Amino acid sequence: MSNSLHLDIPRGVPWIDFTREFDAPVAAVFEAHRDPDKVRQWLGPHGYEMAIDRWDFTTGGGYAYTHTGEHGTFGFRGVFHTVRENEFALQTFEFDGAPDEVALEFMWFEDLGDGRTRLRGRSIGRTVEGRDAMVESGMETGMAEGYDRLEALAAGAGAGAG
Repeated sequence: MSNSLHLDIPRGVPWIDFTREFDAPVAAVFEAHRDPDKVRQWLGPHGYEMAIDRWDFTTGGGYAYTHTGEHGTFGFRGVFHTVRENEFALQTFEFDGAPDEVALEFMWFEDLGDGRTRLRGRSIGRTVEGRDAMVESGMETGMAEGYDRLEALAAGAGAGAG
């Protein structure tokens, strides 16, 4: 794929900025974040099964899911604080394996025209050490693999729309 994930991981601060463009309309990229059946198809690294216990991508909603693979089962949960259709989402993110390291995550869905979207985000951790541990866990690989699957899913949905 020609679109790749770009991470900015500045030293000494507890946040990560990311950007990824998609050859798919903003409505399809947003819907792939809202619909739990679609989320299950793209979120996370290759080789993991995803079980969703809760997925309510609305303002005040929340989520809980697990990824299971050869290295074990990993649980995640959070709250969707603000969701504005095709525009913005603000959520918390907590990995069960790192208690007390809750991140605040912002995502902007930007319509680039011509059926293209830019997803831009910032994840702010509690500590620099917690952020660094997340980075060292293989987060970049999992994000990149998931976003490649998201692009294929959203591009297919966008091609069938309209």
